[in-house]
Amino acid sequence: MTAPVLGRDFRLLWSAAVSSRFGDSLRTPALALLAATLTRDPRAIAAVTVAGQLPPLLLGLLGGAYADRWDRRRTMAAVDGLRAGVVAALAVLVATGRAGVAALAAAALLLATLGTVFDAASFAVLPSLVAPAALPTANGRLQAGTAVAGGFLGAPLAGVLFALSAALPFTLDALTFAAAALLTLSLPPARVPRSCSCGGDKPAGDRQKVNHNCKIGGRSGGVWREAWEGVRWVRRDRVLWGITLLTAGSNLAISGLMAVLVLYALEVLRVPAAGYGLFAAGAVVGGLVGALAAGRLAGRFGTVPALRGVLAVQTLALTGFALARHPLPGGLALACFAAGTTIWNSLWASYGQRQVPAELLGRVGAAQRVVGRASAPIGAAVVGFAGQAYGVAPVGWAAAAIFAVVTVGAWRTLRAAAPEPTAAPPTPVGTAGRPALRPRR
Repeated sequence: MTAPVLGRDFRLLWSAAVSSRFGDSLRTPALALLAATLTRDPRAIAAVTVAGQLPPLLLGLLGGAYADRWDRRRTMAAVDGLRAGVVAALAVLVATGRAGVAALAAAALLLATLGTVFDAASFAVLPSLVAPAALPTANGRLQAGTAVAGGFLGAPLAGVLFALSAALPFTLDALTFAAAALLTLSLPPARVPRSCSCGGDKPAGDRQKVNHNCKIGGRSGGVWREAWEGVRWVRRDRVLWGITLLTAGSNLAISGLMAVLVLYALEVLRVPAAGYGLFAAGAVVGGLVGALAAGRLAGRFGTVPALRGVLAVQTLALTGFALARHPLPGGLALACFAAGTTIWNSLWASYGQRQVPAELLGRVGAAQRVVGRASAPIGAAVVGFAGQAYGVAPVGWAAAAIFAVVTVGAWRTLRAAAPEPTAAPPTPVGTAGRPALRPRR
């Protein structure tokens, strides 16, 4: 299968995403290191982490609504510009010795809040830049680029830069946000398509039957009402709803495993402390391989069958991980599992981007992310308490069991899917949007 040509506009978006991810991978560990130098109170350090985790869950739906209201290209550029300002201000506070835990928490909160709008807009803008058949490959390339920027470049460099100067990682992060904003502004205008104000939560084929005045982005009275249109759309589409619930189930296991991964590696797999970085890098390599393979798998098997198959392979990988008692087989199993995660992320995004009308993409993508991520804090909290009581060894088996249930659910629910698209030019940005969907079964 010949890889699709993605074009200049995709390369600009890819460059912006990679630049931003590189900055994130510098800032995130630097925030943790800085918090640890300011206080040893676990509650204060945890507050910084929680401040960055709450906005996607509490405000994610609003971010999707605004992404569907505004020009998505300008929205992404404006958000990155604001994030550059926030991080630059934090860098000044750090450099002058005036950064406290409250300032770190406030910065994490602001950045995560702005990120909800950016994530929704970037999810919605991609289908206007590449052909529908190329979406799995495009999403995979984005996953691969950000994995390299974050896992291989930014994360190892963050500690070195912080040791040189505590303000340096934040300064570079601000510059990467500014660069991403300029790259995004080079994209063609991305005007939100028109849709009927009373049909925003119906499949496109049904909306065409409604003879009412239309408004930009389905604005039917209040931003929260618009935001809930995305939830209603996902809930009414059996395949999208199934993918969303399966993502939530998967994240329950993934977040629990990641919460104690370092302890599991050291105590169960007997990874030497000095070798943990290499062990973790294996997962990054696996994720990169999976991201690059996503498009080929979708082209050969179809997006939905590939999603079901990936969950089955991940279940086997987690079973091997639970059985392993040595760093090498454990690391290989974890790398295989990570490959499946990036494939899943690429393919579920591609499916939604193809099937959802352009005017609802921001809200539907936000709804899927909010529901899919809601289980993550639960998984981490449960594993934390269970690990304290019973040790971390059972965590591998618990994660494998959850994925087995998710896999069975996938084979039962992911059946009725829309036909795979054929290669065709992308819908021009600023037109009336994607072709109409057939009514949901």
